[in-house]
Amino acid sequence: MAKSTRYLSSKNDKPIREPPMKPTIHWLGVGLSATPGIKYLANSSHNLVVWNRRTDKAQAMLDEAHIECELKQLDWSTLAENVKAGDILVSMLPANMHVEVAQLCLDKSAHFVSSSYIAPEMRALDQQAKTKGLTFINEIGLDPGIDHLFAHLLVARFKESDACSADSKLYFRSYCGGFPKTPNDFKYKFSWSPLGVLKALTSPAKWLENGVENNSKGPWEALKDIHISAVNETFQAYPNRDSIPFVKQYEFEPEWQVEEFVRGTLRLNGWSQAWQYLFDQVGDLQGEAGLEKMAEISQDLEEKYSYEEGEPDRVVMSVELEAKQADNTVWHQRYYMDAAGNSEGQAMARLVSITVALGIEAVINGDIPAGVHAAPSQPDIAQQWLDKLSKLGQSVHIEQLV
Repeated sequence: MAKSTRYLSSKNDKPIREPPMKPTIHWLGVGLSATPGIKYLANSSHNLVVWNRRTDKAQAMLDEAHIECELKQLDWSTLAENVKAGDILVSMLPANMHVEVAQLCLDKSAHFVSSSYIAPEMRALDQQAKTKGLTFINEIGLDPGIDHLFAHLLVARFKESDACSADSKLYFRSYCGGFPKTPNDFKYKFSWSPLGVLKALTSPAKWLENGVENNSKGPWEALKDIHISAVNETFQAYPNRDSIPFVKQYEFEPEWQVEEFVRGTLRLNGWSQAWQYLFDQVGDLQGEAGLEKMAEISQDLEEKYSYEEGEPDRVVMSVELEAKQADNTVWHQRYYMDAAGNSEGQAMARLVSITVALGIEAVINGDIPAGVHAAPSQPDIAQQWLDKLSKLGQSVHIEQLV
């Protein structure tokens, strides 16, 4: 007799199956972007254990957010002893640690969740995860994350429209940025490591423009003004990372004429002037000496431009798809958000970690198949996530421009 089955004395002597045990969610890392998601899970009757290297710091953050949950000191051997088959490990640790966590998941037959981009080393675990029936879901924060949901829904809507034909020329633009709600002279404040921001400044970017691939070494080479009519404001914007692989990820058809495809970063107007001295300093940094210099600059920036306690931030995201035929726009829709920090926490933290929490629930519910995945592409699931975010106070808007 299976362990999950027991019999009660009755006329028919029918077996009654015990409900399956709930998996334990192991949330690794209590940083600035974690507490809203932890609070959501703690209030939703999940089995939750939070792990952090410094429990005193983590406990202070949990207390401030009025969160009651089990907290343990993050030690790899102790963590490994506590993980059971079917559990879920959520890595909110630095991106270079995700693969180590994912490997532990393979060893323990547990699922993996993170908000970070899928690194090649993570992608290489796809077949092992499938063989073991494990879901490794990534890119389910804000950007990447919510932007993926917007993109998949726009592509699905376009495919259902009369404008969907090989004659249409397509223009896809996805931009997101976080900055202080009340602008400062620096036009920015740091809600995460300044070192990560500086490294991103020196990362090359690729995107499609006028139907051909464009490249840049840094934002100063590709900066442009973007007016977002939905919020009636002009921002500075630049391409971020390599946009090209997302043409396939967003399920654009091979025969479509893609004139523009860019995933980029928004900054407040005047940002490039305020940051010019940083561009001059980091633009040519290389090797170990360059990293040391960048770390030195980062420490100074953190002291000068971190958020004050209770200071509200702001997040703006705009994802649009436009189709033209004979130079006339025949289809044009946009999803957008304009969110600000409030009593529930900073907008960036809410939008990143609550979306991660929805991803965890999707794994528990079996909505995401085995293997290494980004945010779900199925329109019904994407819409469910956006509906949940809206119910939780994270306003999402769809705008039909044509």
